[in-house]
Amino acid sequence: MDILNELIMQAIASPWLYLVLFAVTVIDGFFPPVPSETVLVAAAAVAASTGDGILLLLGLVAAVGAAIGDNLAFLIGRRLGTSRFAWMRRPRVVTAFAYAQRALDRRSATLILGARYIPVGRVAVNMSAGALGFPWRRFLPLSLIAGASWSIFSLAIGLLAGAWIKDQPLLSALLGIGVALVIGVVVDRIAAARRRRAPVAHLAG
Repeated sequence: MDILNELIMQAIASPWLYLVLFAVTVIDGFFPPVPSETVLVAAAAVAASTGDGILLLLGLVAAVGAAIGDNLAFLIGRRLGTSRFAWMRRPRVVTAFAYAQRALDRRSATLILGARYIPVGRVAVNMSAGALGFPWRRFLPLSLIAGASWSIFSLAIGLLAGAWIKDQPLLSALLGIGVALVIGVVVDRIAAARRRRAPVAHLAG
């Protein structure tokens, strides 16, 4: 345990941490399997546990990377559509795209801001926004707000985990990741339930 804690401390203190965090948050904007939340929450939990003053920089790097990633997804949607690649044609992703396309016209701000917290959902919404010709001048400020709010929320999870377990960066990181995963599952379930209700409401109307 002590060896692992020392390795984590070295990783957090390394200047490469910010580059890695920036890279994963950008890539996660258009490729959901990359675990940007995990990296940010773990880094924040360790920083809070050890008292290292890097939280503000972590949050800023993550917010900027997230906004860039979301805008790249928007541009990919504008250029390529939403069915070019095999992973886009998976049932869950297709369902997310269909929901995003139906909802963009009615509540674009709520959808873009809320989707930032759902890995597959944010890619579907942002690519759909690009593919459907949603104005970029409206998308850009929403993506900046979404990236900042997501970064603050992830930092808060890490801070709570770090505060509960002092001087144990490995346990703090694991606790933070666990909390983030639970919240992610809850958000996914809520989003899925809303997608199932949407066709029923449409038929009833």
